[in-house]
Formats: sequence, C-alpha cells, structure tokens
Amino acid sequence: MIHMENPFEDEEEAFDLAAVEARHEEMEGDNGSYPESDWEAIVEAVLFTMGNSVELRQLAIAIGQSENASITIPDFFSKRYRDDKNILMCIAAIIILIFFIPYTASGFKAVGTLFSSLFGVDYHLAMLLGALVIVGYTVMGGFLAVSTTDLIQSIVMTIALIVIVFFGIHVAGGWSAVAENARSLDGYLSLSFLHDRASGTAVPYGTLNMFSMCAWGLGYFGMPHILLRFMAIREEKEIAISRRIASVWVVISMFVAILIGIIGYGASIAGKIPLFVSSSESETTIIQLAGLLGQYGFLASVVAGIVLAGILACTMSTADSQLLTAASGVSQNLLQDFCKIKLSEKASMMAARLTVAAIALVSLVLAWDPDSSVFHIVSFAWAGFGASFGPVVLTALFWKRSNFQGALAGLLSGGIMVFVWKYLVKPLGGAWNIYELLPAFLVALVAIVIVSLATKAPSEEIVKEFENVRR
Repeated sequence: MIHMENPFEDEEEAFDLAAVEARHEEMEGDNGSYPESDWEAIVEAVLFTMGNSVELRQLAIAIGQSENASITIPDFFSKRYRDDKNILMCIAAIIILIFFIPYTASGFKAVGTLFSSLFGVDYHLAMLLGALVIVGYTVMGGFLAVSTTDLIQSIVMTIALIVIVFFGIHVAGGWSAVAENARSLDGYLSLSFLHDRASGTAVPYGTLNMFSMCAWGLGYFGMPHILLRFMAIREEKEIAISRRIASVWVVISMFVAILIGIIGYGASIAGKIPLFVSSSESETTIIQLAGLLGQYGFLASVVAGIVLAGILACTMSTADSQLLTAASGVSQNLLQDFCKIKLSEKASMMAARLTVAAIALVSLVLAWDPDSSVFHIVSFAWAGFGASFGPVVLTALFWKRSNFQGALAGLLSGGIMVFVWKYLVKPLGGAWNIYELLPAFLVALVAIVIVSLATKAPSEEIVKEFENVRR
C-alpha cells in the first residue's frame, strides 16, 4: 500500500504536499470568511505558511537522515525514542484512525454538496458515488497513484481558483464594488472587531479569540497525511527548493481563500448569487459562481466545468491522502509492528484495503446530514491531530531531553483534551468558548516537558543521533 521506495521529484512533491494542506481552506471552508472577520483567515494563512516553512525542512531532514528511516509517523515516534514494544506506534495509529474518520467525512460531504447544489442530484447518492471512486483508486494504486493524482488535481484546482477570482470580481461590479461592499460591513476588515450578522454591527473580537485562532497554525505540525509527503522527499539537497515552492503556494492559496470570501459577498450584494446566512451555505460560494459562469455560453460552460472539476479534485485528493495514511497505520503499525502478526505482501495489502473501506463506511454515516458544515468537521479533526501529534513532533525535532515517557504523555493528553474541551468545557461559553486545539496543544506540551524531566533521560545513543541530525 505504501511505496516509499518511489520518491518524487522535488517540484512535484512540494506542489503536491502544499496543495494537500490548503485545499479544504481555500475551496470549501475558508471561502466562508463571508462576512464575519478577516482576522481569522489572515492569522490562519500566516501561521500555515510559517508552519510549512519550519516543518518541511526539519521533519524531512530528521526523518530522512535517521539511521532507521521511517515510512509512517507512528513508525518515526517509536524509532526516535527506541520504543521496542511499539507502544507509541500503536497509540499514534489509533489516533490516526479516530481523527481521520471525521476528516474523511468532510471530503465525502463536499462531494455530495457539489453535485446536489449544481444538478439537483440526491445528496446521498452523489456522496456514495464520490466515495466509491475515491476509495477505488486509493486501494488500487497506493501512495504512487495518490501522489500523482494529487499533483494533477492541484493544477486543476489552481486554474479553477484563478478563473473564479476574476469572474467573481466581474459579476460583483468590479474590484471597487467588491472593496466598497467589504468596507460597508462594520468590523469586517478590522483585525480587532468582528462583524455580527444578526445586528449588522461590529463587536470586539477579543484577545482570547485571537489567540484561539492562532492555534490553527499550531495544528500544522501534527497532520500525518501532510507529514507523509515530507518523508517522501528524495534527498536533503532537494529540501531547499521544495520548501520555497511549497511556501509560495501556501501564501498564494491562503490569500485567494480570503479573497474569494470577500468577492462572494460582493457578488451576493450585486444579486448574482444568493446571500448566504449560514456557514454551510457560504461554503458553496465557488459552486454558485461556477454555476453562474456556465450560463454565459458554450465556452464559458467548459471553463465552469474546469472550475467544478477543481472543487472535486481538491476534495478527492484530500480524502485519498487521509485514507492512505490510515491504511498504512493499520496494516503496518498496528498489525505487523505492534501485534507482531506476520503478513505477506498480499495480506498486508488486503488489510490496508479493508481499513480504507471501513473508514469510508463510518465517514459516510457522519457525513449523512446535508446541512452539516465542512469547515466545522475539519476543524475538529485538525484539532485532534494538531494537539496529539504536534507537540510530540516539535519536541522530537527540537528538544533532545524529550523521552519515551514524555512522548507517550503528550499523545494521550493531547488527544483526550480535544474531546474534553470540545464537549465538556467549550459548551460553558464565555471565556471557555475557544478553539479546542489551543488548550489541548498546551496541555500536551506541558505534559511532555514535565514527564520527560521527571523520568530518566534518554540514552546516549538517542542523544547522539539527535545531535547528528540537527547539525
């Protein structure tokens, strides 16, 4: 299922991994920055870029130069801390399974929404067919097929974004009209205020909410489906250009994501597309603009088709990456490494394919509600991975005193706190109403530091390998 012996050229890999991380925010979730506040989107864009720049270099070097090269993130954790019993590997693989289910559900939901909004096709039927296609080529082709199709899909997605931006500005009455509509909303373009849709007035955003939004950037360091791409970079000398390509792509894609939200509102005011009143509705901004474009004749319909293909491409390439990572976690990390079950190549492939099918089935159940929000589903999965893996990845790369016990404490406390904060603390409202990633990430980081310092220091062998990689 995983073919890490087939690394890609640096340009292809960089464009691919950058697109994997950004596609939900730009093609679905973030274009709903319409019309509340640009603070969230700007902070998210800046921190995504910073995370990309740091993580691409350090993780690729650390894992690629390791004496025992790893092919999955759970595998890296166990080898980094000499976990002979593969306990870290087991827990990390389980975390991947838990949080990839809602993540994959968001992709299936986006497919159903696309075809339902455009063609009036039954939402559930469209979602089922989309899931079947995604699962089909994922289980048949593995890592090579997924990464190659991701590159092609990313190019289509880029073309779609360019077309939508310029067409949206045109139908909204020009850039001056778009800018004026945005300025007319109290607090919308402010970094310290939020536009309240109900009252139509500006309300203070609040320092706590600002820090809460900053946590989106922290989540970057724990995304296994993105980290898996980093690990496929062929040689250290290719990291520099890969990082530049990926960082530039993230800057462009995040800027476009913010811009589409503003343009979409301008088009709504101009009466060209509906005025959205909910988050799930605003996520159809690109779909509505593409449908409008298709009304301008045959050539425009072809271009609109490319735009819609871009939406479908971004959804498929995100879902296949997640399914692939989860499959490798079960077939390699859980069954073979932790449970010590000897599997032939054929049996391992079958286990991976069954894992993909099982995750897809559960994801379909979670995505069954057509009124659910893609962005809200993604935000929870993003928090889960960011809080569970992020602190462990950072301390593994930058702190030589971290040890097995600390990493174990970080994985468990981060994952558990996401659920605790989301379902028990956050509903209390007020000061507790912050994004669950922030408190969960901090709890995990503190747990790693305290437990590592309170237990035996890592062996000289581990410290020496750490210092060699960090040079």
